Amino acid sequence: MVLGSDSTESTGHTPQGRDAAMDRTLTALYGGARSPGGRAPGERAAGLGASAPAAARWLGDIRTYFPGPVVQVMQRDAIERLGLAALLLEPEMLDAVEADVHLVGTLLQLGGAMPETTRESARAVVRKVVDDLERRLANRTRTTLAGALDRSARTGRPRPRDIDWNRTVRANLRNHVPLPGDEGAGTVVPERLVGYARSGRAVRKEVVLCVDQSGSMAASVVHAAVFGAVLASMRSLDTRLIVFDTAVVDLTDQIDDPVDVLFGTRLGGGTDIDRALAYCQSRLTRPADTVVVLISDLYEGGIRDRMVRRVAAMKESGVEFVALLALSDEGAPAYDRDHAAALAALGVPAFACTPDLFPEVMAAALEKRPLPVPEG
Repeated sequence: MVLGSDSTESTGHTPQGRDAAMDRTLTALYGGARSPGGRAPGERAAGLGASAPAAARWLGDIRTYFPGPVVQVMQRDAIERLGLAALLLEPEMLDAVEADVHLVGTLLQLGGAMPETTRESARAVVRKVVDDLERRLANRTRTTLAGALDRSARTGRPRPRDIDWNRTVRANLRNHVPLPGDEGAGTVVPERLVGYARSGRAVRKEVVLCVDQSGSMAASVVHAAVFGAVLASMRSLDTRLIVFDTAVVDLTDQIDDPVDVLFGTRLGGGTDIDRALAYCQSRLTRPADTVVVLISDLYEGGIRDRMVRRVAAMKESGVEFVALLALSDEGAPAYDRDHAAALAALGVPAFACTPDLFPEVMAAALEKRPLPVPEG
């Protein structure tokens, strides 16, 4: 590299002008600083300073010199390496950051310590990220699920374009008529048609999103809040949103506004999955028409075996159960492999799901067909 804390020593080149400014921003973050403004003895490191103004200037600099995705990576590194999270409690800092899902997760973890002077700025940052996600995900989700809801309702008097020919042929195999002179060949007379009924305005399916709000699940909580609002906007779905750690909170009354949902969460703490599922189970009214989506890394702080037994009981009652280790673009987190294997033995594969795949997963669950589990 020609930029960074060791660039002059390693290349003999001294950056000038814009390169020098970029070099300073990189050195402030990666040049050995141990805390905001601190450095190891003898190390060349500018640091970010111990104040919000210094950090805000640095955030402005990286947005000037680097593209958005790089800025987001550098912000995350600054939060982890230099203790930048504490400075996010200052409004001027929030005005300088590049908003993304990871930043929202950090803000939510700081929620309890956030002063009132910062709270409105934080809500504005969260609102921006939520609105961007809704624009990207909402239309495709509604379209995909509307089609699944249409197909999930069968009728014996379908319109021609709604005939399910595979099911119709199977239903009429006894009406096979052989063709003269061509042994083994023939045709099926479709005395009974099977097809899809178009959905009306009535609620026909129930969805329960049960979301682990432990600290490692921050990005998943953000996406779940957005998808919860999208699902709640569909008239043929009755959607509930439950978040949990060792306690259980029903946020269904706030589901229309993901920002309210997110500020109603409490990231961090322990996990009691069984207690959360017990609450969900107690709210089921039509198990055979219900999809329960558990979003959790499956690390159980409650009674381990009872959680698995509860999932088995819900499935036996007719519930379509989905287990997602994460709902984010970050891939699979660390997770409890024993619990994942136990769920798989019940016919519930546990896997990490990207936001782009989630509509397809929900469509498959609503139609009670195999889930599109990613390979690997």
